Amino acid sequence: MAPNALMLIALFGAHFYFDFAGQGDFMAKAKNEHAPIPGVPWDVVMVAHCAIHGAAVALITGVWWLGALEYFTHLAADRAKCRGRIDFHQDQGIHLLCKVAWFAVAGWLA
Repeated sequence: MAPNALMLIALFGAHFYFDFAGQGDFMAKAKNEHAPIPGVPWDVVMVAHCAIHGAAVALITGVWWLGALEYFTHLAADRAKCRGRIDFHQDQGIHLLCKVAWFAVAGWLA
C-alpha cells in the first residue's frame, strides 16, 4: 500500500486513541512497575498496551515488522517514563517521531 497523508493521519489518530481514551485508567495505572495495582502483573499489562500499538501500526502500514518495531520502541519509551528517566512530553515526542519514521519507511518500501 502506497502511503499518503491519510496513513499518517491514521498513525497519529491510532496513537492518540490508544495512548489516551482507548487506554483507560486501569491500563494507564497497571502498566507502571513502580506503582502497580496490587495483584495485577504490571508486565502483562505493559506488553498488552505495547502490542495494541504495534498491531495498529502493522495494520495501518501493512508492514508487520514496523508493528514489531513500534512494539519495542513503545515499550522502551513507556518503561523509561515509568522509571522517571523521561517525562510525559518526551515520551509523547518519541511516540510521534516513531509514527513519522514508520510513515517514511512505508513510503520507501512502496
